[in-house]
Amino acid sequence: MRSRGCRHWIPLLRKLLLIYALSLAPLLVADDTLLQWMDGIAQQQLADRAAALAKIRTVRDAEARQAQVRAKILELLGGLPNYDGPLNARVTGRIDRPRYTIEKVIFESLPQFYVAANLYLPKEGGKHPGVLRPMGHWEEGKAREQVVDANLAMKGFVVLTYDPIGQGERQQAYDPRIEASLIGGSTDQHFQAGAQSILAGENFARYRIWDAKRALDYLVSLPEVDADKIGVTGCSGGGTLTTYISALDPRVKVAAPACYINTWHYLFPGPIGDSEQSFPFFLSSGLDVADYIEIFAPKPWLVVSTVGDFFPIDGARHAYQEALDWYRIFDAENKISWAVGPGPHGMPREVREDIYEWMIRWLKNGKGSIREEPFEPAPDFDLLASETGQVQGRQVYQVIAEGFHQRMSQGSTEQLQAEIHKWAGSPAGHAPSVRVVNDTSGDVFRTQQLALEVEPTLEIAAILYAPNAPGRKPAVLLVDLPAAVAEGLAARNLVVLNLEPRGLPLPKTQEDQSAAKQNIRAWLIGKNMAGLRAGDIMRGVDLLADRPDVDSGHVRAAARDVRGVWLLMAAAQDARIGKIWLDQTPHSLRAAIEVPITRDLHDAVIPGFALHWDLNDLVKAMAPRPVLWTDPSDWMRIVAAHLEGFRYRTFGEPDDQYWLELMK
Repeated sequence: MRSRGCRHWIPLLRKLLLIYALSLAPLLVADDTLLQWMDGIAQQQLADRAAALAKIRTVRDAEARQAQVRAKILELLGGLPNYDGPLNARVTGRIDRPRYTIEKVIFESLPQFYVAANLYLPKEGGKHPGVLRPMGHWEEGKAREQVVDANLAMKGFVVLTYDPIGQGERQQAYDPRIEASLIGGSTDQHFQAGAQSILAGENFARYRIWDAKRALDYLVSLPEVDADKIGVTGCSGGGTLTTYISALDPRVKVAAPACYINTWHYLFPGPIGDSEQSFPFFLSSGLDVADYIEIFAPKPWLVVSTVGDFFPIDGARHAYQEALDWYRIFDAENKISWAVGPGPHGMPREVREDIYEWMIRWLKNGKGSIREEPFEPAPDFDLLASETGQVQGRQVYQVIAEGFHQRMSQGSTEQLQAEIHKWAGSPAGHAPSVRVVNDTSGDVFRTQQLALEVEPTLEIAAILYAPNAPGRKPAVLLVDLPAAVAEGLAARNLVVLNLEPRGLPLPKTQEDQSAAKQNIRAWLIGKNMAGLRAGDIMRGVDLLADRPDVDSGHVRAAARDVRGVWLLMAAAQDARIGKIWLDQTPHSLRAAIEVPITRDLHDAVIPGFALHWDLNDLVKAMAPRPVLWTDPSDWMRIVAAHLEGFRYRTFGEPDDQYWLELMK
């Protein structure tokens, strides 16, 4: 299937838009109530945005929104780096072809932060239009789409294609022994940097965009390039970067992103993408993907899709139609189009030729053939710009850490309490609505499986263990600990609530990115999973404190691993929690920014929190209530040795003494 400007689709599009509300019904997993709850918020935020857009009918109003949206996107990114130093570009080799030359290039995006690139130069003399080619999430980086680069060069364009962070010659945490990243593939590396960036109060996309901006700096500096005729095109993650840099850099005159443009109506419950594709507060700020196109208007923009993409074709249709209506405000309908090709996620020949035609039309006055020509591909290793196959210099975590240290400022305890309240709320002071799922009587204690309502339509699971002995008793809240632990405590005449905060159980394998995506979805709608889970713990305390068999002045709590961060947040806010025990919990959020690899970080990240506080500030906020903290860990789940103020356990040491100490 193929479309030249998608003209024959327009009548069908208009008919489909008549049933727009029905077509946007997302496909949700039936039992995923957390996703359903978050998606309900997302869809309302998108509906509010649609209502705001409906009021814009004049060029003046549209230009005002363009300025507002651009400023908001930059704010959500954390701004772009404030650096105007030299590129220090150098050509490290050349490959000669009959009609073009490939130069191997390395330049500095930031000081000692190197980018490997290939420059395709037509052999015809004179100035040529330039095309920037950011790559998608292909492990090979710039070598992946030679067919596009070579054909554009043969059609008279100077083409610069480069390796994104975590791809090609820019692997993060690269180990030469295995010739690969210790983190994993490109997506894993992006999630890693994504969590660190958000903790530091910015977004990983700012570095991806900055690379594109510096690549443009190099492209327009070349004597062979007409700096007034610049286009950008890329697929998948390259489509994302095409979208961002086109919207944010006025030097871009023509854009053609492939397999990216869509709407969060469909993306939110489905393929949300990597960290750089999903900003905290994006939806809660009243934005959607089409806003990037609308910033760019009325310059030429081609939406490129495939019918079998995991980014749903209906979402691309929606975004295109919205953008078309926007371009009509500028009387520029001929400058927005939609090309649809066959097959899955990618760039089949049909859409590649649509892209050639679009660039030729707007950058070469329509002069040139759009047909794809055969070319001589080079092996990946021949296109390497570095001697070792990996550029040297700093890694992205070091760049993030440098900026983080420059922006740090200590916040007060009062400000910390307000920050926790923003994300977690405060104790409700009354028991939440509870549904008893199962009730079992035993000789020593009674066990109830409960469903606690923590939000309208959203319940979390908990198990209550109530001793049969009469009178009020001390209580302990456990954050998702083994049932055997809870049963042992209940046998000691303690009321025990073993609670699973929302979103649990978590994925158990590092390859499963659903835990990260769960957090990303919350950020998009202006929520935070660590804060929400702290709030869930406080709802559990509400339940315990309201029970007639609980001594409300003697409530304790315990958690292990990253769950201890949620408990620490709750205890800093809820004075009814008299004492807590944390075991194998990471000892510092700021420490996560200083290392190349972390685990579980998404589950502890509050946007920008580390700029002003660390976990020890939460301990101080609890004072004078005590914290028992054993075997503090780093972000690789390894015990961090010789830290003051912590307790260390010997191998195989039982828990008994720590439970006794907690309940004193």
